[in-house]
Amino acid sequence: MTDFRKYLPLILLALAAVLVFSMCGSYNSAVSKDENVKKAWSQVENQYQRRADLIPNLVNTVKGYANFEQQTLQQVVQARASATQVKIDANNLTPEAIQRFEQAQQGLSGALSRLLAVTENYPDLKANQNFLDLQKQLEGTENRISVERKNFNESVQDYNAYIRRFPTNLIAGMFGFSPRGYFQAAAGSDKAPQVQF
Repeated sequence: MTDFRKYLPLILLALAAVLVFSMCGSYNSAVSKDENVKKAWSQVENQYQRRADLIPNLVNTVKGYANFEQQTLQQVVQARASATQVKIDANNLTPEAIQRFEQAQQGLSGALSRLLAVTENYPDLKANQNFLDLQKQLEGTENRISVERKNFNESVQDYNAYIRRFPTNLIAGMFGFSPRGYFQAAAGSDKAPQVQF
């Protein structure tokens, strides 16, 4: 029994060291996953900015057609202005903040859809190579946005799951790691659109 007491401080010290190293590892992993979420968010913003940068060129190309509906162009310009004003701090990726951002982007998407639908009435515009190139670039950007949103949601899922696991959840709470929000499907996107001819 005397021999055990002699080694007790060393055993306790070893257990404390294991606990500290485990906490450090969990903390560092949480930081790394948090940074991955921020990096994924910046890529989402990059692609939305790319779309916003293409819109003035598209509007200017369409403006060249004198009879084109000015109201439609104004709606696109206003929607772009609204969408680019909504900024989210990467440290505050709450579901509410992401929803505000997404609503602004949906307004722009709707305005662009109306613009492209109205162009069907202008055969000369539809044949304009500059317009066709811009339309193709917008389509590619929409695909990139979709990919980056998926990557962001995967990063958020990885981070959120990690900080909720025991014992990491104890460390996450002590150091202020909180769950991040996801991009979610737009309201009504669960129903197929009706196409009428």
